[in-house]
Amino acid sequence: CGNSYVLLLRHQDFLTPNECRLIRQGMDRGAVEAAKVLERGVRQDSRARNASLVEPPGPFIRLVETRLEACRRLIGTSLQLALGEREGPGFVRYPDGGYFRTHRDHGRDPAWPGAARRAVSMVIFLNSSDRTRDGDFDGGVLRLFQPDGDVEVVPEAGLLVAFPSDVPPEVTEVMGGTRDSIVDWFYFGSAEESSRATP
Repeated sequence: CGNSYVLLLRHQDFLTPNECRLIRQGMDRGAVEAAKVLERGVRQDSRARNASLVEPPGPFIRLVETRLEACRRLIGTSLQLALGEREGPGFVRYPDGGYFRTHRDHGRDPAWPGAARRAVSMVIFLNSSDRTRDGDFDGGVLRLFQPDGDVEVVPEAGLLVAFPSDVPPEVTEVMGGTRDSIVDWFYFGSAEESSRATP
């Protein structure tokens, strides 16, 4: 996890193409709010993040939660971490021109105490970039600034990626379409591990 073990887990076909399509359709009908950032409180900052959080119907949320729990052991073993509870999935829509500048998912802020407990960040892509077959948009790459060099993950429908929450990520600008994804976090399994994380 930020400690010289595997720094990125890729799990192909975490969701099927049909499941991705149905979740996206559910997002089309969901309640929408501007996505926020965690920096000196939880707030909207369009210079740092241009995206929306969407609340799809409950069955889609339960599907994702069930799948993530089924992957708990794989993720914890791969990243050499004892995992605690999950924060809960967020369904994120990046419009044409959307982005999320470099940030940290793990941090200490009284406005969101759970952020200090984040051990593993997870992203599930619901549609694909033009750099893969049958892409819906260009750009929207997940870039991870890891100690041994940057890693770029090209969005591919159904792919789950997991990485230590102290690794700064960014989402490059989305062009020519809409990028849909799901995010969630596993918390540290013990207070001792949480205290070792970078603030």
